[in-house]
Amino acid sequence: MRMPKLLTLAALWIVLIGTWLAQPAETSSSTLIAQMNVARARQGQGRQVVSDLNQRLAKWHPVKISSGSAGLSSRELQMIEKLTEALHHLEEIYWRQSDPEGLKLYQSLRGARNAAEQKLRRFLLINGSRFDLLDENKPFVGTEPFPPGRGLYPKGITGKRLEQYVKRHPDKKGEIFSPYTIVRRNGNEFEGVSYHIVYRSFLEPAAKALQDVAALSEDPSFAKFLRLRADALLTDDYYNSDLAWLDLKNPKFDLIFAPYETYLDGVLGIKTSYGAAILIRNDAESSKLALFQKYVADIQDALPLAPEDRPSKRGHLSPMEVMDAPLRAGDLRHGYQAVADNLPNDPRIHQEKGSKKIFFKNFMDARVEYVIVPLAKHLMWSDQASIVSSEGYLAGVIMHEIAHGLGPTYARKGVAKVDIRQALGPVFSALEEAKADVVGMYGLKLLVDRGILPKTRLTEYYASYVAGIFRTVRYGTGEAHGRAELMEFNYLSEQKALTRDPSGRHGIDYSKIAPALEQLSKELLTIEATGDRARAEEWFHRYEKVPPELKSALQAAADVPVDIDPVFALGSGSDE
Repeated sequence: MRMPKLLTLAALWIVLIGTWLAQPAETSSSTLIAQMNVARARQGQGRQVVSDLNQRLAKWHPVKISSGSAGLSSRELQMIEKLTEALHHLEEIYWRQSDPEGLKLYQSLRGARNAAEQKLRRFLLINGSRFDLLDENKPFVGTEPFPPGRGLYPKGITGKRLEQYVKRHPDKKGEIFSPYTIVRRNGNEFEGVSYHIVYRSFLEPAAKALQDVAALSEDPSFAKFLRLRADALLTDDYYNSDLAWLDLKNPKFDLIFAPYETYLDGVLGIKTSYGAAILIRNDAESSKLALFQKYVADIQDALPLAPEDRPSKRGHLSPMEVMDAPLRAGDLRHGYQAVADNLPNDPRIHQEKGSKKIFFKNFMDARVEYVIVPLAKHLMWSDQASIVSSEGYLAGVIMHEIAHGLGPTYARKGVAKVDIRQALGPVFSALEEAKADVVGMYGLKLLVDRGILPKTRLTEYYASYVAGIFRTVRYGTGEAHGRAELMEFNYLSEQKALTRDPSGRHGIDYSKIAPALEQLSKELLTIEATGDRARAEEWFHRYEKVPPELKSALQAAADVPVDIDPVFALGSGSDE
């Protein structure tokens, strides 16, 4: 992808404040940046910023997110206030994991008075870094290339080098490969330093805030979870608090608050990043999930995989909640705006108890309204675009999250069982997202075939799934979900399950999409079961390139935003 022309942005902003304020109202921010750059260049100082910032910002549709405070008691409002405080501290940590230098720039722009600074600050917030995830993580400010290790590893380190180091120093494996350490150089050696030590200045007040919420809560189970999670923050041991989290029964308030996902780690693919969300239960929508919960074990038993690689889910918990999220932080705040989550990720928890599926109703509604339906109208055959729906999309998302908990729990390496994330490395995140997509659709078809869901809605489910693919591929290969669904698009196109007419619109061959999804499910499940990293990397190498016809189709829909940019009424940020 061609990089837009870069212009110089100086570090000393105040010199030009008077000049900017004197500009006529219609002067564009790119013009202001250009004028600023000329002055800064004369001083011999500067950093580069892309000139098309307005176009990049237009890909993110601002959506106001309600505080969710309507109808809450004074005690519950105090709980929300304390939870907001807690999320603020995790947001601080996430920035330091994602892009410490980007954080400094973001903070320096606080209180900006001119359009150029305000827009740059907003784009930094959207990405949680100086790197544009829609442009394959190329820098949009500065010239520093994207570091795969972010703030989690020494600059320039590779996974291969660390693996070789651990072979020479096997006693270091635990700390280097822990999901809860950052890796640092110590002379010619490497060491893993625990999160609870590195981030203690933020984790201690976060834990205190959770303890305060527990004292206010009238739900004993929720209070127990909060106290255990507060302890976990200061030890990096989330096992007991995760078990308590799964034991919550239809809570009015819930909370995601932990380092769970590994999307930031491009070196070993195992380091977790902190994410958080305040959740308020949507009772009406949650009641509709019982049908899907009932058949989780049946879907697991029917997967196209050897029985020894699909351990039974019977008797395991699979709580599902439809919640509104009035505030999110960390990896749930920046970039890709998740509409659902399946947590925790600990395979021990999956094997012993199961996992929780959470659906963010307010975020899902915004995605369908502003992105999914408009894209379908641009890119799909009109008869298929007309049946894309919120209900069809929700069904696919529900099954996607269920499928995260399906398939193998561990990878087989001879007689040993190995964590799948560790076995597959950096490719795991994209492969797991793709697996959840296609296994979810496989499971949806199974429920239709067994008469549990109406057959008349199957085409609606497939059309809504494909419309979702067109949304996600616009993230490109710099983001796990984008990489996953680009692979799915190319595979389905190769199998003729997706075709393109002379007008450039795409359509589904309903006779071919089900067998294609079953075969792709089998491939991805097998890769996870065997922990075959080379096979996974080769599979993505084969299928993750953007074909010219897809690129041209997406350009035709350039006026449709790629995602929403949540604007929270509660407010939480690294310096807000």
